[in-house]
Amino acid sequence: MPVDPWSRPSLTDLRSVLESIGKSDVNHNRNAERLELSVPAEITTSRGNTVAAVTREISRFGLGLLHKGYIQPEEVTVRMASDTREFEYRVKLEWCNPCDNGMFISGGRFITQKASAV
Repeated sequence: MPVDPWSRPSLTDLRSVLESIGKSDVNHNRNAERLELSVPAEITTSRGNTVAAVTREISRFGLGLLHKGYIQPEEVTVRMASDTREFEYRVKLEWCNPCDNGMFISGGRFITQKASAV
């Protein structure tokens, strides 16, 4: 059975990419602490395309994502869900770089947030 090239990366994919990247000794002078967060997400581009993703990390100001396929840096909508709430964020995707196995990591800063109970 063929694998969908746009399917959501698995947690195994995420771990593999994070291990290959490793921890950086460089001080990035970030304004907020980053927390690891691995939950399913969907990215909707300005053209209306929806890309399945997994979050990598989150801070007060933005988040990092792992997905298959390049996404043009632009304003996007990112949706995530927990057991009790759905979260929808407007994000200014600022960068998107290739990594292992045809996947990409990207990151951006929050523009606005909407949260609602399920």
